[in-house]
Amino acid sequence: MEFAKGTRETAIQDKSFLFAIRIVKLYQYLCNEKKEYVLSKQLLRSGTSIGANVSEAERAQSPADFYSKMSISLKEASETYYWLRLLHATDYLANNEFYSMEADAKELLALLTTICKTAQQNSEK
Repeated sequence: MEFAKGTRETAIQDKSFLFAIRIVKLYQYLCNEKKEYVLSKQLLRSGTSIGANVSEAERAQSPADFYSKMSISLKEASETYYWLRLLHATDYLANNEFYSMEADAKELLALLTTICKTAQQNSEK
């Protein structure tokens, strides 16, 4: 069963996958160039989890299950944004590196917020 599958959901699948690729590359950079292993590991986990949960939502068993998976994606996106801000504030990420990732993170947060609001309304019907 597929629920609330429209252009936003297709966009979120693509954007979350591409964001995960950027997160993996950023993790590699932080480990190899900056020798930062703790914060970057947290970033890797939350940043790749966004797309994994979006992917699970694609095969949701009910509207409530879809909402649940998308809500988890939203939480992971929020956590990822936190780690990006912390890495920037502690000088592991330069301004240009941070602002590029921040723009993508904010876009994901906005899309997921909209999807979750719509999915919640649909699951309550």
